[in-house]
Amino acid sequence: MRRVIALITVASALLLAGCSQIGAAASVGSTKITQATVQKSIDQILAERGKVDTAGMQLETGAALNRSQLRFHLISVLLGEVAADEKIVITKAQIDARRATIITQLGGETNLPKALVGANIASSDFPEYLQLILQSEQIAQKAVAGGVAQADSGTAIQKLVVAKAAADKVTVNPQYGKWDAATGDVVAADASSPAASPAATK
Repeated sequence: MRRVIALITVASALLLAGCSQIGAAASVGSTKITQATVQKSIDQILAERGKVDTAGMQLETGAALNRSQLRFHLISVLLGEVAADEKIVITKAQIDARRATIITQLGGETNLPKALVGANIASSDFPEYLQLILQSEQIAQKAVAGGVAQADSGTAIQKLVVAKAAADKVTVNPQYGKWDAATGDVVAADASSPAASPAATK
């Protein structure tokens, strides 16, 4: 009986570990980005495409859409950590102000949905996207203040993200592709037969 109980305990532990891996789209150190999180962005993007005129837009589909949404959530975590290291804090007021500026540039709130669809951004991810922009700008400003040429500030940010990813040990579920440690990007695991979830092939 003890042997049976021991086997059940081991089997349960393995099952739970397996579920944990299956549910993760990627990890950044101890931070997990779940498949549900990525799929929510994908599903929302696909649903919102049906509400606007997409003629002439270059819209991501299949594996490319999977990777771009995982990339967004990965960079959000990594850049957030870089910003924290640089003592950069983005407030809701700053996000709201940038949103208002963009709305003005678009010519009104009614034009935002189409703009987001064209940029392959889920509406619920827009605040996080704005936060990334603000973090990038402030990190770039610090880099320039430290002697980096303005034209090289983007490269400087990429190096910081790559270094942070190396320190945190980023892993990516093969379903989405693989992590390119040199460039800090999610790339196709096999360009000849990229993985794609059914929901992202619509």
